[in-house]
Amino acid sequence: MCRRPGLLRDFDPVIGDDIMRDRTIAIGDIHGCSAALAALIDAIRPTPGDTIITLGDYINRGPDSKGVLDRLIELGRHCRLVPILGNHDQMLLDVRSGKYPLFWLFDMGGTATLDSYGPGRDLARIPDEHYGFLESCRDFHETDTHFFVHANYDADVPMAEQEIGMLRWESLRATVPGPHESGKKAVVGHTSQKGGEILDLGHLKCIDTYCYGGGWLTALEVRTEEVWQVDRAGTWRTG
Repeated sequence: MCRRPGLLRDFDPVIGDDIMRDRTIAIGDIHGCSAALAALIDAIRPTPGDTIITLGDYINRGPDSKGVLDRLIELGRHCRLVPILGNHDQMLLDVRSGKYPLFWLFDMGGTATLDSYGPGRDLARIPDEHYGFLESCRDFHETDTHFFVHANYDADVPMAEQEIGMLRWESLRATVPGPHESGKKAVVGHTSQKGGEILDLGHLKCIDTYCYGGGWLTALEVRTEEVWQVDRAGTWRTG
C-alpha cells in the first residue's frame, strides 16, 4: 500500500500498542533525487524512535546530490539514521583518495554530482561534512529479523564475513542469492527495477525502483511491509 503524504498513522493509536511501535524503514537508491527524498521524509515524519536505513547510492546521475547529502545529514538529527555505503558513494571516496582517476567517477554519472556543487566540477567544492557522512556509512546493517545491504550477499557466509565487493557491487542480474544462513530476510538496492516495482523473492526484497531514470524512490517499513513511492519530482504514486 502506498501511504498518502502527510499522514503519520493509518489507524487510531488508541486501538493498540502495536500500531505505535517504533518503525524500521528502508529507503532505496536515491541517486541525487533530492525532491523525491524530501517528499518521502515529509510523509514518513520520522520520530526519534524510528530507524531509517538508507541503502546507498546517494550521489550521481540525478540532479541534486548535494541536496541529498544535506537532507540526510539533517535527517540524522531527528531519528536513528543508518546509512549504508553504495558503490557510487565508494567511487567518490576512492577518487578523492587518489585510488582511481576522476573520469571513473564521471563514467558513473559523477558529472551531475559535481555540477550540483557549482561550476568547475571540482572535488574541492564538496564540503568535508559530506565526505565525512560518506566515510561514516556502514557496509551492512542487521536487526533481529532482517539485514540490509546495498547490492548483494553470499547466502552461506555470516554478514560480518561478507566480501565488500559482493555487498557493494554484485548485481542481482549476475547472482541471485538464496535465503541467508541466518534465516533473516534481505532488503537490498543497487539492481534497478526499471519497471518501478519492488522485486519480492520472499527471502529478499530489492527496493531500487529506478527513481533517477523515470521510476520511483521507494521506502519500505519492514515490519508492516507498508510502502511509500514518489517520482524524482516528488509526485506520489497512486494505486
